[in-house]
Amino acid sequence: MKTLRVATCQFSVEADIDHNRRAILRQIREGAQRGADVVHFSETALSGYAGVDIPGVHAIDWDRLVDATREIQAAAESHKIWVLLGSTHRLSDGIKPHNCVYVIDASGKIVERYDKRFCTGTNHKKCTLDLAHYSPGNRFVTFRVKGVSCGILICYDYRFPELYREYRRLGVNVILQSFHNARTSVVADPKYNIWRTIVPATMACRAAENHFWISANNSTARPSRWPSFAVRPDGQIVGRLKLHRPGLLITDMALDPTCFDAPGPWRDAAMNGRLHSGKTIAHPRSADVTCL
Repeated sequence: MKTLRVATCQFSVEADIDHNRRAILRQIREGAQRGADVVHFSETALSGYAGVDIPGVHAIDWDRLVDATREIQAAAESHKIWVLLGSTHRLSDGIKPHNCVYVIDASGKIVERYDKRFCTGTNHKKCTLDLAHYSPGNRFVTFRVKGVSCGILICYDYRFPELYREYRRLGVNVILQSFHNARTSVVADPKYNIWRTIVPATMACRAAENHFWISANNSTARPSRWPSFAVRPDGQIVGRLKLHRPGLLITDMALDPTCFDAPGPWRDAAMNGRLHSGKTIAHPRSADVTCL
């Protein structure tokens, strides 16, 4: 049975690239010591999140960001571990960068990059506006570790089930989803926290709909909306970290064909447009929707 050991990592993402780099390097080392194949970091874990941790992308020291990224690549090579690194990818002057996750393999090479596709945008005066800072991406990203196919999504992407369905079509077994639901409130009442309910529930639903594992992490900066967790392909949340505390959640993501898959018998047909199970019938009492 193929198994991928994933370290779902969380720490307080800050405006200080050096602070973030040190936290990431510590957790890479710990993940390797605990036998992880992949260490997975939150949205903009290295660069800080524009409009939240930092005022905007103009505040990023790009040379320092590149140097820190190279240090993390060297750590991946040294520890022979894959690193999923949330950061910001610079484009050219006058063009907004991408909110991204770099895929760094166990030899320290950047082999892929996922760019957040659904950047938030609204007229609500208290809401973080990704589109004020970032350019959306437009492509799916898959890669394989130990024969396990992985895909990447970022934060607000979770509101769009179409993305998960396409990853299912692409044969993905594990979704690594990086979030940053921290250090901001979009409503007048700071105690209001729909994300504490809706994020785990949505991730559980996405996992069960498509029968893949999910690693979902978050920044621990206060107030953090929820702690990092992992979801099994049947929709069961199988582990959580502590709110507002840095840490790693180690999960052995086994591709177990016996794991309960409720929509399994009909999923492929439904994805191809057949939105019913079994065989439909032509019968007058079936067609007459007004009869008793």
